[in-house]
Amino acid sequence: MTSSSSLRATAQAARSAIPSEGPAASLWQLVGSSARAALLVMLIAGVAYPLLTTGVAQILFPHAANGSLIERDGQAVGSALIGQQFVSDAYFQGRPSATLGADPAQPGASVPAPYNAGASGASNQGTTHQGLAEVVAQRVDQYRAVNGLAAQVAVPVDAVTASASGLDPHISLANAQLQVARVAKARGLTPDQVQQLVQDHTQPRTLFLLGEPRVHVLQLNLALDAAAPTTAKE
Repeated sequence: MTSSSSLRATAQAARSAIPSEGPAASLWQLVGSSARAALLVMLIAGVAYPLLTTGVAQILFPHAANGSLIERDGQAVGSALIGQQFVSDAYFQGRPSATLGADPAQPGASVPAPYNAGASGASNQGTTHQGLAEVVAQRVDQYRAVNGLAAQVAVPVDAVTASASGLDPHISLANAQLQVARVAKARGLTPDQVQQLVQDHTQPRTLFLLGEPRVHVLQLNLALDAAAPTTAKE
């Protein structure tokens, strides 16, 4: 009897030594630890990391971090990374763009919107697509007509096809050179003067190995405006 009483007393003492935690207490402990972990992750990933990367970018690469903006007379007129549409004979014309925009007349529908930076993309039409072949043929005819080229003159590929992004700010050197005569005539400049501007704004291959020499259209057109101002509209 004494042994049984002692065992019961020992078991009761052990049970009384263990804190009594019900389901509600366990739930609140879980909620509390989860909230603390979420707050810690938010502070690290949502505050500290963005501040760190933004600060480093502003110190080391301020021009690129702020959009690689191009300014004229203290006003931003574009970005070195995004092309613009030029249609006047007094300007070099960029590569075709297949980007789309919202149709204001029909909600949910799209309409062509060249160089729409908010909807970068291509037409996704393959080389065997009949519609693409017809569009390219039309662009070839228009390019020759606008630039006064003979029917046998080869038209650069980048003059009649859009890039994958639809935002390419460059054209090939061959494309630029075929536009020199038209721009010179519209500006009242000599072809040699315009050709010199083209050369001044020709960028070499990346690391002297990658890609081809290319001309930045917006920068070239701004240089044209500085050399021979015109009232022509884009």
